[in-house]
Amino acid sequence: MAQFHVVAGASDVPVHPIVRKITPADLKEALAKGFDDFWAMPSHLVFIGLIYPIIGVCLAALTFSNNALPLLYPLASGFALVGPFAAIGLYEISRRRELGLTTTWQDAFNVLQSPSIPSIAALGVLLLVIFLLWLTSARTLYQSIFGYEVPASYSQFFNQVLGTADGMRLIVIGNILGFCFAVAVLSISAISFPLLLDRDVGVAVAVYTSIKAVAMNPFTMALWGLIVAAALLVGSIPLFVGLAIVMPVLGHATWHLYRRVVEPPHPDEVHPAA
Repeated sequence: MAQFHVVAGASDVPVHPIVRKITPADLKEALAKGFDDFWAMPSHLVFIGLIYPIIGVCLAALTFSNNALPLLYPLASGFALVGPFAAIGLYEISRRRELGLTTTWQDAFNVLQSPSIPSIAALGVLLLVIFLLWLTSARTLYQSIFGYEVPASYSQFFNQVLGTADGMRLIVIGNILGFCFAVAVLSISAISFPLLLDRDVGVAVAVYTSIKAVAMNPFTMALWGLIVAAALLVGSIPLFVGLAIVMPVLGHATWHLYRRVVEPPHPDEVHPAA
């Protein structure tokens, strides 16, 4: 029964939230509110956001020390694949501010008390599996073009990728492959994590609602995906330092985007405030 709850939620009959049509103006509004949440307590959120650049720098160091330089770009771009799960604490902060509750950075950990935490964890595992499949695909593609010999330095690696015809082929095919993974993750997780935090609907309903939201708003959600990808790229360039700001802002904006895409729940469906 516990496994059924994770998939189907607390209700005996699945409750499918109502999905709205949105426009680029809604994205602008969500981003504005995301910035507002960030600036309301920037010191707290930078503290939380520092987790992301620290992880990024550690991953970059590991790729060099373990002769895994070809995975540097896939790891950096992989933030977009696991970001929806990594930002779950930021959604909670936005939820509390929305309710007018006193909020500190410690409240980000209140998600651990959510009735939906098993479903959230299960969906997070799914994103992790997709992330690992992306890394495996990226490594396989690199090896199919350049073989199994690993560059000895960053300069050699960048010259190989940016200065050769095979490198250009790797970039084109790799980005097409990455785009497919990104579309899959956007479809299943665009609003599923905020939805699970807001209502105990289960993984199946959350993923279905997210896919429906993307299907009903293809242009707007594609634009949102491009905004997220561009912001993460900009935040990753200066040794991942920019992610300390980019990730919190995007996390909060995602919560507000969810509020614009999905009709408010019935009072009985809302999780009690912590």
